[in-house]
Amino acid sequence: MRPFTNFESRMVPLAANNVDTDQIIPARFLKTTSKEGLADQLFYDWRYDEQGRPKPDFILNQPQAHDAQVLVAGDNFGCGSSREHAPWALTQFGFRAVISTSFADIFRQNSLKNSLLPIVVPADVHQGLFALITREPAARVSVNLGEQKLTLPGGRAVEFAVDAFAKQCLIDGVDELGFILKRESAIAQFESRHEPAINTLS
Repeated sequence: MRPFTNFESRMVPLAANNVDTDQIIPARFLKTTSKEGLADQLFYDWRYDEQGRPKPDFILNQPQAHDAQVLVAGDNFGCGSSREHAPWALTQFGFRAVISTSFADIFRQNSLKNSLLPIVVPADVHQGLFALITREPAARVSVNLGEQKLTLPGGRAVEFAVDAFAKQCLIDGVDELGFILKRESAIAQFESRHEPAINTLS
């Protein structure tokens, strides 16, 4: 994982509510253990017709989605099964953050472990973003993980919550195991200062 850095980006709107992980990436693509190629399979059944040709009216096939790093999704995004391939596909496409009013808990946890930041905003902010994108498709937002702030065009800053441990792992660019390994020397020092427990049961 690469350290999560602050960034500014255009947004891609996907207003559908209750988008489940099978829609994010269909089950037939889950056999792979590699992230390579998953960008092409993101929202596959929505993006392509039966002959595998891109549907021009789907947002990811439009110029607006090119190089955009923020997906503005509908309510309850990522529901359904717990497949980790869903955040893999989103990050492989180039998304670094998803904005919604709510996320399925397992999807949220999987995202945080894979450098994808799920940002929960109030309903009025959420609706305002969709309206803004309709008026100004090139509008940009800034994401500051350290301060936990989403800055909207015009300068309004919206605070968002994130688990403190997950936040540190994102900033350091490590998973749970990497977090422990980075502190291996401190753990060894701690253990050296403490006598091993003696089992008195015999």
